Order: sequence, then C-alpha cells, then structure tokens
Amino acid sequence: MFRETSSRISAIEEIDAGRTLPRFSYRRLGLLVFLLFAAVPGFAKEHPVPLDKNVDSAKCLECHADKSKGKFVHSAIATGCLSCHEVRVNREVTHVKLITATPAALCISCHGDKNAADIKGTVHPPAVRDCLKCHDPHTSDNKNQLLKPTSGDKGQNLCLDCHTQGLNVPEKGSRHAALDMGCDTCHTTHKTGEPGKAEFDFHLTKAPPALCIDCHDVKDASLQKAHHDQPFATADCTGCHDPHQSAAPKLMAKFLHPPFAEKSCDMCHAPAKDGKVVLTQADAKSLCVTCHDDKAKQIDSAKVPHPGAAGDCTDCHSPHASRQPGLPKTNAVDICLGCHSDQADQAKKHYVHQPAFKQGCATCHEPHGGDNDHLLRTASVNPLCLECHGPDSQPQKLEAEHVLTIFDGKVKLPEDYYQKNKVPILPLRYGVGHPVEGHPVADVMSATDITKVKTHLTCLSCHQPHSSAQPDLLVKDQQNNMAFCDTCHKNRVNMRDVTTGN
Repeated sequence: MFRETSSRISAIEEIDAGRTLPRFSYRRLGLLVFLLFAAVPGFAKEHPVPLDKNVDSAKCLECHADKSKGKFVHSAIATGCLSCHEVRVNREVTHVKLITATPAALCISCHGDKNAADIKGTVHPPAVRDCLKCHDPHTSDNKNQLLKPTSGDKGQNLCLDCHTQGLNVPEKGSRHAALDMGCDTCHTTHKTGEPGKAEFDFHLTKAPPALCIDCHDVKDASLQKAHHDQPFATADCTGCHDPHQSAAPKLMAKFLHPPFAEKSCDMCHAPAKDGKVVLTQADAKSLCVTCHDDKAKQIDSAKVPHPGAAGDCTDCHSPHASRQPGLPKTNAVDICLGCHSDQADQAKKHYVHQPAFKQGCATCHEPHGGDNDHLLRTASVNPLCLECHGPDSQPQKLEAEHVLTIFDGKVKLPEDYYQKNKVPILPLRYGVGHPVEGHPVADVMSATDITKVKTHLTCLSCHQPHSSAQPDLLVKDQQNNMAFCDTCHKNRVNMRDVTTGN
C-alpha cells in the first residue's frame, strides 16, 4: 500500500516540478493523508453533527431511538451504544466506528460460541465472517434479529436469498410440505458438532428419524402400507427420501436400487417378524450376490483385496436408495473415511482434490478389490490422472441417466461435472507440455539408449493426489514458484540439468 502511495506521489511530484517547495510540500502532505485514509478499509465515517468526546448513550438515542425499539431488540442495546461503537472527536469533526476492525469480530466478543475458528464441524458459511448478512445488530421484527423471517417465498424468506430448495421442483416431482412451515422447523443454523453426523452437518434440530416422526406418525395405516408393512420407525428417512424436493414422487432419492424402485420388496424381504426385518437369505451378503455375483467374484479373485469389501455389502451400500451413484450408505467420501482415518486427516488441508473429497474415492480406486497397487483403476499413475486431465479424455454421456462415464463406464459422474468443477485439460502432445511447453510428464528415456530411463517422472513427481496446504496440490505442500522447480532443476540456465534420475 505504502509503495503504491509513494509511486503516486512521485508521479505528482514530476508534474509539479518547478513549483515552489512550500506549495508542493503542503500538496504532497495532503495527498499522502488522503491516500492513507482512503486505503484503510472500513475507515470511520464522519458523523453528521459534532459530538462531545464524553458523549453517552442518552445523547445517541436523541436521534437513534429507533435502534432501541422493536419486536426483537439485541440484548447489547441495554449495555449502551458505546459497548459496540467508539466516538472519536478531532477538533470540530466527529467520527463513529466499531470498537473492533470488523463486525464479525465484534459479535464474537460476546458470542464466543459462534467463533468459526474454534468450532469443529460444518459451519454455516455466512457465520464464518459475515454475521450481518443474516442479522440486524440492533432490532428486528424477527427473532434473533434476523433481517427477514425464515418462511415464505423467495424475497420474503431469508434462507432463500442464498438457498434454492423447493424453488425449482420438476413437473412430475415432489416437494416437502414442511418447507411451507419455515426452514427453522427443521434447522438450527448455528448448531454444530461432531463431523459426519447429519444433525450437525446439516444444522438439524434433531437427527432423523426423530425429526421426521415429529410430524409423520409411524402408526399411521397409510404410511405403514406405503412401506409394505416393513418396520421403518428406527430407519434414517433421508436414506430414501430427499428432505426438500425430488424429481420423483414421494421425495424419493435420485438413485434407487432397482428392486426398490420397482416395488419388488419380496425379492429381498420376507414378512417382518416381531417388528424386525427378515431377509429372504441368511444374511445381507448372501442376498446381494444372488444378483451381484460379478462383484462377489471380483472380491474373491482380486490380486489386491479390499478388506472392507469382505463384510456385508450393506456396510457400505444402501439397499434402497442414495443421493449418489453406487448407492453409498452415507456418501461416496465419508463411507471410505470411516475406516481410512489417515485420509480423513488429508481432508483437513486447505486445498483438496475434488474427486478425492467431493466426488468420491471410487473415482480413482476400485472399491471391491483390483489388480493394481492402492486399488487404483489403472496399472500406473499417469493414465489414471489423464483419464480426466488428458487431451484425449472423452467421457461418455448416458442420456437416460443424465450422467457421464469414465474408465470404460465403470465410474459415473454428473453430466455437468467438467464444467462445474472447471477440470483442467492439459495441452499435452507426445507426453510433453505441462506445466510449460516441452516439459515432460512421464519418464524421460536416455538419449543414448532409449530402453533405459534417464529420469523417472509421473504426475506424482510434482503433485499430491489428495490434498495440499497450497494451490496446485504440489508435493510436500510447496508453493508454485521457482524454488519448487529448483528441487529437480539444479541449473536455471540449463533446465535440462536435473537432480533426479539415473
């Protein structure tokens, strides 16, 4: 900031060359003060009338009485205006500012339990840094000093200023009637806790099914009939139903297990006994392999087995419905992190690889066992990365399912995946071209013997596959600069002179 200010002053000094020194000095001083004040974010605004430096709240309320009256008044008002505001008097000019640098910092000085830096779990994004996006700091017609109520249509409902749930229901779809009761019927915005639990991840008043059965009586005959008289009172309703809206009737989740979608419950279930589920086979795995024997063979014959796949299929998969392809029981990431706690720690880094911690681990790994190290979908690393990032990447579109497929149809992605996530396609040609023109991305062979590798190189030579503390996922969490390049290139004059290889 000061460097920029100095350069501006120098430019004016050149324009004013030849003027008398005193005149220029005053102009320079005035400009310096202006630029410094203009460059400070949130600089105190000038008060329209002068105030005494010892002013009290009573004086403030002579003009601002509306700040202390209303249906819901912030409790801080009772402590006086100067508990949040600071009055500065300089000669005849009065400035009023907050006693902290930002509104959020001021709020946290009293509401320390809302400090995002100290909270473990999912924090509502506006609560991280922008309390005033939802709350009026003085008074409101809505509880908790909300700017708008949490019910009503878009424009009336505060939540719908950012969220779109219930606004764009497909013609033959369904919408949860609870939306009309107000978002706070089910949600408590600031509720946070143990990550991975729906109650905290989605800021719910209660975890399902307790939340759902507050409105839906499990003893209702029509509800029991809809569930084919199977016990559902203790089931997670959101495992099959979307709590807001769906493209299908009855708020059904996007991806359904075919027997469930076709209402062929008797394929898997016998009549319930003593209020408990009874399967048509001895256990869940025996039942699943009657249709999915190919998965059983893959699990049994895998050169690199996945221990997690050796148990019941329902340890990982929902037998009914899911929000994601493959029917993961929770979601395609958390279902793996429940066992792979080392990778859960990787997720805490600032920059994460989208397939690893958003789309799902099975994007790159075989979940049922495979032939490759680390259960990778390819024998070596580069073909795995280039499936998405290579110039010849050609995901196939399944129109009927509105998805894209990669790895010969084994992996399904949302149809807008590449556009939404801005997947970079590398301008490679003959194995070179990243990160700069002519730079190789694979093993460099010896010039004298093309059967021998001169320099071993893969995508993992430079990048981490899961996450990093720095952009571009560079190894060892390094920054993208010449210092990083120097780890391999020992001579900047001759960049072919590298420190790695044979």
